[in-house]
Amino acid sequence: MAATVEASTAGRVSKPSPLGLYARVAIFGALLGFTVTSIGFGDFAELNAMFTFQDFRMLFAFAGGVALAVVGFRFFGGPKPASPRIHKGVVPGAVMFGVGWAISGGCPSIPIIQVATGYLPALVTIAGIVVGTATYRKLNGRYLRLDTGSCGV
Repeated sequence: MAATVEASTAGRVSKPSPLGLYARVAIFGALLGFTVTSIGFGDFAELNAMFTFQDFRMLFAFAGGVALAVVGFRFFGGPKPASPRIHKGVVPGAVMFGVGWAISGGCPSIPIIQVATGYLPALVTIAGIVVGTATYRKLNGRYLRLDTGSCGV
């Protein structure tokens, strides 16, 4: 009977538990949030000083993080872009992302960190992200029809 059980499970590869994946992502996210908060990326004044070139400390920290990510993707291998070409939605999207970042004081993950640290006005930014994403989907589907590349938003 033991041989039968071994034979029936020998060809199967077990899938990781979604709960385990969520736990790992939550732990990594908490560590990232702690790190980002402790270097000042959750503080609007710090980000404003970076964007207006008044303080280069935050800019260097950001550049160091990008460099570390590049090395990590090269060393560990990372997802390859589905479409390496630049389509007509990239430039307006990048401009809107940058303007939103400058106005709100952070990219879409920073308001979550700000709320977690007790800065409740960031809820307005999160609401803006949700409304903006929904509006884009509706407008793009009906009027713009921009290629979303690998995003699929």
